[in-house]
Amino acid sequence: MPQLLSLLHTIFVMGIVLGLMILIHEFGHYAAAKYFGVRVEVFSIGFGKRLLGFKKGETDYRISAIPLGGYVKMSGENPMDDRTGDPGEFLSHPRWQRFIVALAGPAMNIMLAVALLTGVYMVHYEYPAVLDEPAVVGWVNPNTPAEKAGIQIGDKIVRVEDIENPNWEQVDVKDALSPNQPLKFGIERDGKVTERVLVPEPLGPNQYGDIGWVPKESSVTLKTVEHGMPAEKAGLKVGDQILTANGEDIPALEALVQMLNRTKDQPLELVVLRNGQKQTFTVRPILDPGGSRQGPAYRIGIARSVPTKVVTLNFSDALQRSLSDNKKSSFLILELLQKMVQHKVSMRQVDGPIGIGSAVGAAAREEGYTPLLLITAAISLNLGIMNLLPIPILDGGVILLLFIESLMQKEISLPIKERIYQAAFVFLVLFAVMVIYNDLVKTLPGLTRMP
Repeated sequence: MPQLLSLLHTIFVMGIVLGLMILIHEFGHYAAAKYFGVRVEVFSIGFGKRLLGFKKGETDYRISAIPLGGYVKMSGENPMDDRTGDPGEFLSHPRWQRFIVALAGPAMNIMLAVALLTGVYMVHYEYPAVLDEPAVVGWVNPNTPAEKAGIQIGDKIVRVEDIENPNWEQVDVKDALSPNQPLKFGIERDGKVTERVLVPEPLGPNQYGDIGWVPKESSVTLKTVEHGMPAEKAGLKVGDQILTANGEDIPALEALVQMLNRTKDQPLELVVLRNGQKQTFTVRPILDPGGSRQGPAYRIGIARSVPTKVVTLNFSDALQRSLSDNKKSSFLILELLQKMVQHKVSMRQVDGPIGIGSAVGAAAREEGYTPLLLITAAISLNLGIMNLLPIPILDGGVILLLFIESLMQKEISLPIKERIYQAAFVFLVLFAVMVIYNDLVKTLPGLTRMP
C-alpha cells in the first residue's frame, strides 16, 4: 500500500509539473499569436479526443485525452491547408511575426526556468558545500581509472581540459559527459603539477562517465541510521562522526563501503565521535540482496550527512546568478546533444517520461519545496532548448524554414514541405520510442543486458 500511494503521489506531482510546463509553453504561442491578430482555434492541454473545456470567442480551450504535451491550433498554420487569404490566418502574416510566434513558446519555458531559480535564490537555496570547493581528492575507489592512473588521497585537481582551478561541480560535469573519452587533467601533489590523461568509464543505468575519485569530506557524519539494521543494533546514532574502522581512517563513506566489500560479514570495530567523546562500537554487517546497483552488498544501515551551504540573495543578485546558471545549463544540454550525435555518449543519458517522473517524485518526497522547484526549472529549461532544435514540427524547425524562406525571398513549395514534415514526424516518433525503451531498460534492468 505505501508503494502504491508513493506511485500515485509521483504521478500526481508529475502531472502538475508537466501540465505547468505545457501551459506556459503553449501560452507563449497563444499570447504572441493573439497580439499579432492570428486567429487561435484551439488551445489544448494534451492531444487526441477532447475531454472537457469551454469555448470563448474564436478559441476552444480544452483538456484532451492523451496527456503527453499540448498544442495551439492557429487558423491556416498548416501549409497543407487551403489558404483563403483571410488576415486572421497564420500564413497571411509577415515572416517576422510568424518567427516571434514560433519563438514565444520556448522563450516562455526559458523565462520560467530563470524565474524559478531567481525565486529559489531569493528565499532559500541549499546545496552540497563540496560542489563549489577546490577539487581535492578524499578517496580513490579500487579498479577505477583514478587508481590505475596513480591518483592518491590529497591530490588536487588544478585543471580539467581548459578549465583552470575547477571546483568539484565542474569536474563532475566533465566526467559525466565524457564516458570513454580521454580528458586532460592537471594534478597537484606536494606543490608539483603533473599532466594526466584519464578516461572516465560508463557507469550505472545512464552510462555517465566516472573516474572513481571522491571529494574530500570534512567528516563522515551520520544522517540516517536504519531501523533494525546492524548499526542501530550496535548503538550508533544520527550525528555520530565515524573516525576509524578496524583501525583504518575513514576519510569518506566510500572508504567504509570498500572495507565492507573486503571484510564481508566479519565484525567491524568502529570508533566514532559523539558529543566530543570517542566511543567504540562493534558492528556485524549483513548481506543485502539489493544493496547496490550491481546486486547484493554487505551493509550496516547508515547514510552520511552531507555538509551544505545556504544562499539567500537580493533580487538583483538572484536574477544575475539565475541567468548565469541557466546559461551554463543550456550549454551543457547542447554539449550533450552534440556528443550524442557524434556517438560519444549513450542515448541512455537522456531521460524519458519514466525517468523524469522518477526524478520529480524523488524531489517531491524531499523536505521543503526547493528540490521540486529546482527540478521544475531544469525540466522547463530542457523543454525550451529542445523545442528550439532545427527539426521540422518543433518550433526550431518552423524558425529554420522561415529563415530559409527569408533567404530565398519566397515560400518553399508545398510538396517539399509535405516531405519535410513527414520525415520529421517519423524521426520524432522513432526518437520517442527509443527514449521510452531506454527508460524501460533503466527501470527494468532484466529487460536487456547492459553493455
